[in-house]
Amino acid sequence: MAIGVLGLSVGLALGGLMLLGVLGYVLQRSVDSEAFRTADAVALLAAEDALPDPLPVAGGQLRVQVVDAQGRVRAASIDADRLVPMVRPEGLDPDLRQRLLVSGERVGLAGPVRVVTVPAGSAADPLTVLVGKSMTDVQHSTHVVRTILLISFPLLVAGLAGVAWRVVGATLRPVEALRRGAEEITGRAGPGRLPVPASGDEVHRLAVTLNGMLDRLESARDRQRAFVADAAHELRSPVTNIRTELEVARRLGDRTDWTAVTSNLLADTERLSRLVDDLLLLARLEESEAGSGGGPGRGGIGPVELGELLTAVAARYPAPPVRVALPDEPLWTVAQPDELRRILTNLVDNAVRHARDEVVLAAASEGAYHLVTVTDDGPGIPAADRDRVFDRFTRLDDARARDAGGAGLGLAIVRELVRRTGGTITLADADGGGLRVSLRLPVLPTSEG
Repeated sequence: MAIGVLGLSVGLALGGLMLLGVLGYVLQRSVDSEAFRTADAVALLAAEDALPDPLPVAGGQLRVQVVDAQGRVRAASIDADRLVPMVRPEGLDPDLRQRLLVSGERVGLAGPVRVVTVPAGSAADPLTVLVGKSMTDVQHSTHVVRTILLISFPLLVAGLAGVAWRVVGATLRPVEALRRGAEEITGRAGPGRLPVPASGDEVHRLAVTLNGMLDRLESARDRQRAFVADAAHELRSPVTNIRTELEVARRLGDRTDWTAVTSNLLADTERLSRLVDDLLLLARLEESEAGSGGGPGRGGIGPVELGELLTAVAARYPAPPVRVALPDEPLWTVAQPDELRRILTNLVDNAVRHARDEVVLAAASEGAYHLVTVTDDGPGIPAADRDRVFDRFTRLDDARARDAGGAGLGLAIVRELVRRTGGTITLADADGGGLRVSLRLPVLPTSEG
């Protein structure tokens, strides 16, 4: 605020100086105009050789003289000197109209005197008309204005500084309240909200935006804590199994069945490796989502023919069999092949794990999207849990979720990958019982692959 008041003071000072300059210039021009009008009128009389004695002058502020080339006064107004010219002869140019400033003592007026000269007479007898007017009134006017400015300027600056202080203080008071609220939130571990002013202005909108940001940060922090806790719990299980196997093997010594121990350790290690890979993949997906908004800035994206990909995925599952139902025409989509393969593999893995007889993997075209369905005849998922199963580390209490190797990350990974492809995924009941997963993927913009 001090900088603003300083800038305002400089601006007012420059404005005051400009006002004084303009006022002095206007008053000076007024004096010159009046003097030249009188001089031109006297010059006309001199040209007609009709100069009266004394010369007629309106008012008592003007002194008029008519002098010849030798500097002799040929005519004068009633109160002008008839012997001494107002301007010395060497200072006159008989051919030019001049503006001069002389001392008032030479003219008989107070203060400095403005003298204008106008050529008159004829070539045989050149004359010069001198008209002098005191500058006392001009000086007095400028002095009065200068005094008023000098007195009013500090008062005006002080008043404006006080108003600015009040206005800026009232404007920044909500900002200070936000700062104190932020300091209180920082000082305590729990969640908090910033005070929202009722003004409805930019500060109000800022407070609302910041509270929304705090809510999102709190939600992200809660998700991160839950994720870390769940990850630690899931990692503890295979690590504990490995440790138990090794401790038992060490106690048994030579009686240890190392073939069984090795098999068990390998299974736990593979489970631990899958879990770590899934956690790293989810972390990379979240980082990519935060950095690029999940848009098309990922590398390796290209056209993928769904028929070939579905056939290759189904061939990996001999029992229970995965039946593939495809249309006659090729179905092209745009995605990252490895990510799309991971989506289909996770879905088919889940279906095969819970199917009784078979899994049906089908694809069809639906306008701007290709519909891929994965249908099994297993126990299905209750409708109330179909959104929750996409959360991380979610295991349902029914028979469908009680498998040996799942950590509850498969569908969470599928949801993130599907979101990156620009598609959607939904769960529904199959016609003959079981679960149908519907995956919609965008059609390749061109009809050719």
